[in-house]
Amino acid sequence: MSGPIWKKDGAGKGPDAAVMDFLAGEDVVLDRQLIGFDITASQAHVAGLETIGVLSADEARQLVDGLETIRGELASGERVLNAAFEDGHSALETWLTEDLGAVGGKVHTGRSRNDQVAVAMRLYLKDRLARLAGTCMETAGVLLKRAAAEADIPMPGYTHLQRAMPASVGMWLAGHAEAFIDNAALAIATRDWLDASPLGTASGFGVNLPLAREQVREQLGFSRLLVNPQYAQNSRGKVEGQALSALAAATTDLRRVAWDLSLFTTSEFDFVSLPDDFCTGSSIMPNKRNPDAVELLRAAHGVVTGARVELDSILSLPSGYQRDLQATKPPVLRAFAAGLQALDLLPGLLAAMEWNTGAMEAALSPDMFATDLSVELALEGKPFREAYREAAARIAGMDAGDAAKSLSERVSPGAPGALLLEQLQARLAHLETILK
Repeated sequence: MSGPIWKKDGAGKGPDAAVMDFLAGEDVVLDRQLIGFDITASQAHVAGLETIGVLSADEARQLVDGLETIRGELASGERVLNAAFEDGHSALETWLTEDLGAVGGKVHTGRSRNDQVAVAMRLYLKDRLARLAGTCMETAGVLLKRAAAEADIPMPGYTHLQRAMPASVGMWLAGHAEAFIDNAALAIATRDWLDASPLGTASGFGVNLPLAREQVREQLGFSRLLVNPQYAQNSRGKVEGQALSALAAATTDLRRVAWDLSLFTTSEFDFVSLPDDFCTGSSIMPNKRNPDAVELLRAAHGVVTGARVELDSILSLPSGYQRDLQATKPPVLRAFAAGLQALDLLPGLLAAMEWNTGAMEAALSPDMFATDLSVELALEGKPFREAYREAAARIAGMDAGDAAKSLSERVSPGAPGALLLEQLQARLAHLETILK
């Protein structure tokens, strides 16, 4: 490579190697995740240039085919995006020029690396948010299937980590299912919110060409244009932040499920047994069977939270493109890689874990039925506060309660006696049609 694509002849020597290394940062490595989207956007841009007469049909065909060849060679390892280039955008232009000669150099007509990276990031985020939604829906599906099959299994319910009232396995499963249905809905809504094409806004000022932006938008599958060139630059970081928020909602619930399972698998609880696939041993203690996978699932949210803070700290910027925006890329790619890797494990874990029904029933102490008693006394006509005090006074002498009766009579909508699983299943089915 003769030098950066922005290098001008006779314009001075430019930055030295150390400064260039600093300027490039992680771009080349990170762009390995984005270059496929960059190729797709470049092919659409070429088609647009042909439409307005900047490229001939033969030139456009050569460029589109050349880009597809590069895609295949990157996938096979025959071609590698490495430190010889500033970034993936530079690599594509350089490779096309090497392969096609002067025609290759025409690919960048009418665009800037600014709108080039912006469109690649939006395509990436749409892809990852769709994957996030799909994983959340798969998780919810596993939970709802088990909730229907295990609806009436009693287990203790907790507040403040203290035994509170009899609950059911069905309610625990359905509660987490509803959370992941919400997470899927949020991921889809976020995908649709950022579904706008910035390609054709160039460096933030437009270009003196009648670019076929609508045609390119449609070819890339965006639902609308990102109209204003200035906003195309100002939106960078903003859309990434919203995408991270959707991811964080899912990893928050992932962490909560993992925390529950971490507690339930302890000897003190002994409510759940995890499959061997999710456990390891100790290097020194032969007796240990550690739920390491569950513990690391808890940790995944920390990566996402750190990325959100890192991203937000960069965005105190004036209007227009600033090189600081390059630094928004690493936290976003890092967070989606870690978050989706963790979330992808959850459906299998939830499908394979086993309940210890005996331990859960044994943990239902008589005092946990006091709330049921207070409601029963209120139904007899006593003011609730009086019924509450009477139930409290009778706790010491209470016998073991009937868990099955307690659960079946808890019929407020959504409670163990009326889980409304069909409503959750209908929401999930609706989201599946939207995602398709």
